[in-house]
Amino acid sequence: MFFLLELKKNVQLSPRFFGPKMVSTIQDKLVAEVEGTCSGRYGYIIGVLGKPNVGKGFVVEDHSGQAVFEVKYQAIVFRPFKGEVLDAIVYHVSKMGFFAQAGPLELFVSTHLIPSEYAFSSIDEPCFVSDDSMTRIQQDAMVRLKIIGIQVDPSKIFAVATIKGEYLGVIR
Repeated sequence: MFFLLELKKNVQLSPRFFGPKMVSTIQDKLVAEVEGTCSGRYGYIIGVLGKPNVGKGFVVEDHSGQAVFEVKYQAIVFRPFKGEVLDAIVYHVSKMGFFAQAGPLELFVSTHLIPSEYAFSSIDEPCFVSDDSMTRIQQDAMVRLKIIGIQVDPSKIFAVATIKGEYLGVIR
């Protein structure tokens, strides 16, 4: 799910950037440091919105001359939840199941979480084929799945999902 959050971050700046464009340099550095990252607490930071608010800075006492500024900013974050339904793209298929990607989130669907009407086939390329041979779960296929478990690490979120259920499975 996507959220709009007010976040804070301390940005360290070298003395060579002190000057008339210092605030815009701090804002650019903030965007470069946080966009596309993942925090276990908030999820994936998709983007920084608007102009970040740069607070007063203080010089670091390590004799480097660097200054630290507290920057408040609004960000769009993506935080998946158990029970959430997502559309994803399959990027790897094996006899154990398949891996899919929904934005920055990686998901795994085990063979136990795939309906019994699908069977693994390694002819040509690895895929799961339905009994009537009309539907295939293969690389680059779009699937609708439901998250049943989430593992949150400090820098990555991984989820286990299922396609057993109504309205879940391959999207045509």
